[in-house]
Amino acid sequence: MLTLQIVPYSEIDGLSSLGRIRKLLNMAKENKVVLLHGRLRKEEEAELIKVTMEEINKEFRGIELAVMNPMENSGALTGFEKVKSTVVNALLGDRQGLTLVGPANIVKKVKKDPKKLQFMIEESKKKVIRKRKRK
Repeated sequence: MLTLQIVPYSEIDGLSSLGRIRKLLNMAKENKVVLLHGRLRKEEEAELIKVTMEEINKEFRGIELAVMNPMENSGALTGFEKVKSTVVNALLGDRQGLTLVGPANIVKKVKKDPKKLQFMIEESKKKVIRKRKRK
């Protein structure tokens, strides 16, 4: 079964950078695809990737990470909208957008364009062993 966990940024806001990283990584290790309403800082994204690489083993093959910020890709912002976006980012810490984190054994491909983000997911194929009745 696939679990999509939606996490508001307020749930990780009070955590340290390492706490945010651990929380997202632990959810991915539980085979959950995490949709974070907001973004990590660039340094936190890099640290998430670094920590993930250190923890790869037979059971955990890593993560797929994708970030989307529609405001960043919109070239049609007016002067007022640019100022408003800059002020909001300064006050809130650049939290506009979405972050998707999923385990690499489930997320097979990420497609990203300026207006949408797609995760191609494949559920793990567990072998079901059935015992045959002897006659």
